[in-house]
Amino acid sequence: MRWDDSHESPDLIDRRGDAPVREAGGIGNLLFLVPWLMRSRLGRVVLLVGLVVLGVQMWMGGGPDAQRAHGGSLPGAGAQAETPEVHFVSFVLDDVQASWQALFAREQRSYRHARLVLYTDSTRTGCGLGDAATGPFYCPEDEQVYVDLGFFQELSGKLGARGQFAQAYVIAHELGHHVQKLLGISERVAAMRHTEGATGASVRLELQADCFAGIWAQSSAQRELLESGDIESALGAAAAVGDDRLQRMATGTVSPETWTHGSADERMRWFRRGFVKATLAACDTFGATHL
Repeated sequence: MRWDDSHESPDLIDRRGDAPVREAGGIGNLLFLVPWLMRSRLGRVVLLVGLVVLGVQMWMGGGPDAQRAHGGSLPGAGAQAETPEVHFVSFVLDDVQASWQALFAREQRSYRHARLVLYTDSTRTGCGLGDAATGPFYCPEDEQVYVDLGFFQELSGKLGARGQFAQAYVIAHELGHHVQKLLGISERVAAMRHTEGATGASVRLELQADCFAGIWAQSSAQRELLESGDIESALGAAAAVGDDRLQRMATGTVSPETWTHGSADERMRWFRRGFVKATLAACDTFGATHL
């Protein structure tokens, strides 16, 4: 894929290097100690100093609520931010969103930008605690995509999906969920009862995001950003994260009744459909009788 190796995105938040996420702490711990600290003069001094320090941290944006409100990282976070991989993620993020903004405009719709958060191991999200073990994900509550860059090493290593466009596919897929949020699809799916299994709403939602990723890939091709092997790389990534392949790797058996994302063949088929057809109507997985 052709891309600008110095690109920086205003929609990228780098939380790598942030302190480990804890569910409790800070002012909660301090308030717990208040009764004991108030019993002595020394204790009252300790309490005062603690409140002053905490106040400075919160004023500087150190509290989790302040961090969430400003959409950024703690001071000093984002270690090793100037790396080719971060620039690549930034470029793909902006390119995918610019493509969707143009498509929405043609259909007289308004596109609202999502943001992408880079983090390590775990982070707070509008949907609760985000863990790298779950892989990249989109949170509709705060309209942000969360990515631990370590996943890309697993994608090319353990899962065997190599090439930069495999990574680009992952980002485009997650932004596809943002498109679903803007179109009201996610809200309708949340109200459905039959969500699990090989033909359930969850699988249809994920396959549609694959199809949306294919629409962006076609846009990239039209702008001559694709290079030889890029589409094959994306298809390899789609196949690598198919439910059947992941289940076979983990347990040696396949259980379609527990699928949430679709099979390897289905994920490739819907990405390819989005690439060839390049329309929202072509990505109607919910009206499809055959996935």
